[in-house]
Amino acid sequence: MNKKFLARQSRNKIVVKIVVCEIDEMWSFVGSKSRQRWLWHAIDHATGIVLAYVFGDRTDATFLKLKALLKPFGIQRFLTDDWGADERHLPADRHRIGKCNTQTIERKHLTLRTRMKRLARRTICFSKSESMHAIAIGSFIDRFEFQVAVR
Repeated sequence: MNKKFLARQSRNKIVVKIVVCEIDEMWSFVGSKSRQRWLWHAIDHATGIVLAYVFGDRTDATFLKLKALLKPFGIQRFLTDDWGADERHLPADRHRIGKCNTQTIERKHLTLRTRMKRLARRTICFSKSESMHAIAIGSFIDRFEFQVAVR
């Protein structure tokens, strides 16, 4: 196990402690470009593995949902770009802002946009409903991102 991880056994579940994670959001749309949907996700800075993701709008409420999903990991440091929700809801001593720190997650965005037409910015493939949008993208992330961690 990598030195950056601390793990403990708890009722047949392994709780992994993450030292540093990157958080970012990417937009796509449902039906038309005026109906934007945001995929907020967090990855482990050391390995690039997706830790959690949430669909919603670009508000503090959606960010707080993601933050709640990350709580069991015991993350010590957060790396984000310069978006206001991050600054308002993360402790300043554990939060670092800058595009140079989020290169791994930005690369993950490019990979997702390349593999899924629904996430491409100029496409004729789009979801008609928010539920199908979440199911299609969520299934892809579950299959190709979380399976890497399980192997």
